[in-house]
Amino acid sequence: MQPSLTPIKPIARRERKKLYVSINKKFVFSHLVSALWMVFSIYLSLPWLKDLSEIVTLPISIFIIGGIAYVPGYMNAFMVMSLLLDRQPSFKNADPDKEVTMLIAAFNEEKTIFQTLSYVASQDYHGKIKVIVINNGSADHTHREVERAQRELNLTIDILNEPKAGKFNALNRGLEHVTTEYVITLDADTLLHPSAVRFLVSRMESSPEEVGAVAGSMLVRNSRENLLTKTQEWDYYLGIASIKRLQGLYQGTLVAQGAFSLYKADSVRQVNGWPDAIGEDIVLTWRLLQIEWKVYFEPLAVAFTEVPSSLSHFAKQRSRWARGMIEGLNEIKPWKQPQIYTKYLTGVNLIMPYLDMVYTFFWIPGLILAFFGYFWIVGPTTLFVLPLTILSYGILYLYQKHYVFKNLNLKVRKNVLGFFTFILFYQMIMSPISVFGYIQELFKLKRVWQ
Repeated sequence: MQPSLTPIKPIARRERKKLYVSINKKFVFSHLVSALWMVFSIYLSLPWLKDLSEIVTLPISIFIIGGIAYVPGYMNAFMVMSLLLDRQPSFKNADPDKEVTMLIAAFNEEKTIFQTLSYVASQDYHGKIKVIVINNGSADHTHREVERAQRELNLTIDILNEPKAGKFNALNRGLEHVTTEYVITLDADTLLHPSAVRFLVSRMESSPEEVGAVAGSMLVRNSRENLLTKTQEWDYYLGIASIKRLQGLYQGTLVAQGAFSLYKADSVRQVNGWPDAIGEDIVLTWRLLQIEWKVYFEPLAVAFTEVPSSLSHFAKQRSRWARGMIEGLNEIKPWKQPQIYTKYLTGVNLIMPYLDMVYTFFWIPGLILAFFGYFWIVGPTTLFVLPLTILSYGILYLYQKHYVFKNLNLKVRKNVLGFFTFILFYQMIMSPISVFGYIQELFKLKRVWQ
């Protein structure tokens, strides 16, 4: 998706009277539908379960099929029902003007930082945006490019130097200089839609007092580069966005990502800023949830990020995300979260290593066996998982196209090859990489940010 430079007018929709369904009812109803789906899938899988049991025993068969079909089916059904019931509230204040501070941690970003700042300068936000760039030990000409932006752009930019390596050090240094109520974090290679800041602040201004952060929506800016970036385009457009919407519905978005999110500065200070963690934004968000701050998601606050174009870079990034999830689970146990929704949402992450390991060590070998005529693990029955997956992505595709992209004057690029690669092969890459990340965190191997 190509970044747009066309601002949009504040969205003012006439509200029709709708039957109000409480979050509790949505939560319970979605789980009931999911349970019925799982019962149906278990019934369909009985012949598969019987055949596999004759080879590896019944308990191991349940372990394998549970990770391939039962649990993923339940989770997909829950997501589908939740997305169908989701209704994004309208903005109470669609054109805010409160002053905000934006923190940009920069490490060797001379090629991208000026363009990033130029997109910030092009925002249609009516309030003042004060930018603080924290130069985190760059060895290139990042500082010079920021100085050029100070001269050439209509933007208030301060430069700080933080010699201690680590994004968390840079952000915490910047936080010391924040005097506004709201603080936005933005990655140095991320481009903002012209209305992104306005929508992000609008969502915060329209939310209850207990909301401490709002995550923006991330899309891919370099999707035309190769097949890997084309595939990631659909991951951000469908996969990551659907999970964010699900979590936002239940008031517990699990990652207010550092790439583009808004925080109440005092809420960040309450948890002592960004932690020394490879997933600093994950742990920060979970700490906020633990002390009863809520975290929302705003799909219209769109930013375009540069995704890895090489498999090695992609593996480093996603294994880092997997490690960050484990860090969060180690520090804050799901049962210690104060709200039932966040207990559930963070608790789902406890299951992810199980699903990734089953997929890596059983489903992928089972697929190879199926090519030789051995349908012990992968066979016709496993195809029943696909309709629900396609349905969930179809619902989100229509939502993204008609609610998000149409309102932002964006167009969905035709990317058929990337879509089919995403549906059919993406998980075969993702699960082994995630397992590698879990192993790295288990043995506390060296952290790699880039």
